[in-house]
Amino acid sequence: MTERTFIMVKPDGVMRGLVGKIIKKFENTGLKLVAIKMARPNEKKVAGFYPSSNEWFSSVGEKTLKGYQKLGVDVKKDLNTDDPIEIGKTIKSWLIKYISKGPVVAMIWEGNKAVKMGRKLVGNTEPFSAEPGTLRGTFSPDSYQCANLDFRSMFNTIHASGSTNEAKEEIVYWFSESEIFDYQNSAEMVWDFIKS
Repeated sequence: MTERTFIMVKPDGVMRGLVGKIIKKFENTGLKLVAIKMARPNEKKVAGFYPSSNEWFSSVGEKTLKGYQKLGVDVKKDLNTDDPIEIGKTIKSWLIKYISKGPVVAMIWEGNKAVKMGRKLVGNTEPFSAEPGTLRGTFSPDSYQCANLDFRSMFNTIHASGSTNEAKEEIVYWFSESEIFDYQNSAEMVWDFIKS
């Protein structure tokens, strides 16, 4: 099932010169790059990108709580709360600072199950827990605890849409229809040749 996903190389990935390596990893899977641009989003743009619903705050907070539990560390001691919604709000404020600090590279990738493939390539949100070979597992040693002790967002190099609905929303947030290209890549040419 062909679909699109939104991928963003965050400022730490751009500044470390990882954009080409990230693109190569996506291209190697047969996904097709249909839009790309570099941007320097301000805090308002970043704040609008990340949701502000209690559901999102709770989801982000729960991930952090699980990360702390896995390490056997008291989250309340580090963050002065164990309420997932409050933790999520704090993390969003850190994300706004982090993403608006430098340039990002926004991309749209298209292909069979592009959203799931993107998440698989990117790896676990927390790089410390990401599988070796995933982008986060390869390029970032950060963890929830390190980030929270420094009162900052986790430097996890890359963002990937978490669902098809999220991808649709993120794509229209960053791109106009005229910035998205339709063409046949080499993987599609091979599949068409084999099918005929």
